[in-house]
Amino acid sequence: MLKLIAYTTLQSLLLASGQVFLKLATMRMDKFSFSWKFFKEAAQNWYFAVCGISMLLATLLWLYILKHYEFSVAYPLTSISYIIGMIAAIFIFHEVVPFTRWIGVILIMIGVFLVVK
Repeated sequence: MLKLIAYTTLQSLLLASGQVFLKLATMRMDKFSFSWKFFKEAAQNWYFAVCGISMLLATLLWLYILKHYEFSVAYPLTSISYIIGMIAAIFIFHEVVPFTRWIGVILIMIGVFLVVK
């Protein structure tokens, strides 16, 4: 079980990192349009590349997890990404996360604990 928790934590970290880099990429781009200029700008945005690599690695690790562990246990563990996302919101995007959101994440993690136990 400890290996599964380690694998899903790493997978969640990669998944959340991909989302963070996607947000950083979109923050540095102009308004979306179906134009060559927009897609050229997107192709030159290295945050998109890092996002893609992170998502690819998360997907490959998820494939391994699905192959070797029960889905009913593995899938709830991916909610670890909620905690990582909240921490990223605070430290990277300087957002204020209300106490009620933390309560929600804590309740989800209690549910995960019950699933794993």
